[in-house]
Amino acid sequence: MRITLIHNPTAGRQSAGEAARLCGLLAERGHKVRYRSAKDSHWKRALKKPADLVVVAGGDGTVARITRRMVGRGVPLTVLPTGTANNIARTLGLVERPFEELVRSWENPRRVRLDVGVAAGPWGERYFVEGVGAGLFAMLLAQPESEKMKGRAAAVESGLRRLRDQAARCEPVEVAAALDGKDVSGRYVLIEAVNLRYVGPNLHLAPDSEPGDGQFDGVMVSEADAARQAPRDRVDGLRAAHRRQAAAEGQAEAREDGRPGRGAHRRRRGRVPGAGIETKKAARAAFLECLGSRRC
Repeated sequence: MRITLIHNPTAGRQSAGEAARLCGLLAERGHKVRYRSAKDSHWKRALKKPADLVVVAGGDGTVARITRRMVGRGVPLTVLPTGTANNIARTLGLVERPFEELVRSWENPRRVRLDVGVAAGPWGERYFVEGVGAGLFAMLLAQPESEKMKGRAAAVESGLRRLRDQAARCEPVEVAAALDGKDVSGRYVLIEAVNLRYVGPNLHLAPDSEPGDGQFDGVMVSEADAARQAPRDRVDGLRAAHRRQAAAEGQAEAREDGRPGRGAHRRRRGRVPGAGIETKKAARAAFLECLGSRRC
């Protein structure tokens, strides 16, 4: 196959020479590889070149960035997870498996779909993969320490500790929102429209989420909920606050090859978790899930 490999050499804790190792691994299976570093601005140009598969070797930030560029192009993607949390790859069943096994499985893959949302606000519109919201997560991610933690040993565990610390002093935010047509406006410590099973530091917030089902999962912790819980319980109990959000009535259909099908651009908007923001489902990007991994 003709493969475009986009690699983030600084994701996670990679060893020197990782780029050459990845290229060699793909070449050994007979693939023609076009390599680009995610730190090089030319990676965007590389995605426009003919390819049978786009492979992203990196963490959630890199995978999401490439996915947003590939929506609707009809070229499947897959992930070689080298990041810290790897929430997207984990949701697709691609973690804790040798890269050699993942590469071999591309010869007879099972193709799955990944919904991509659109957040619309004063800044315009932007695709998102993992989720969008306000409150605890947003405040934590806005801190400079969050960027510094990437790639460090035990970064996920450190992220959970910081999340618990932040929960102890997080101030509720006033949010105007609707869920499945019901007004759920109020004061929230956390409110998120989640598109994956795992978010942030591997929090399993939406265990029933299906990455291609055309729905978001709403996770909400109100001011009243937080007042009844100790700070540790606010984090450990987030999964219990999970609620289903049908954010995409009349969602886009997609053909098996990932290209937008009939109705793909007739999207209905849903009101948003987050003041002044709207979310909706975009045309799907297709991911390849490796043969033998669990059902997504």
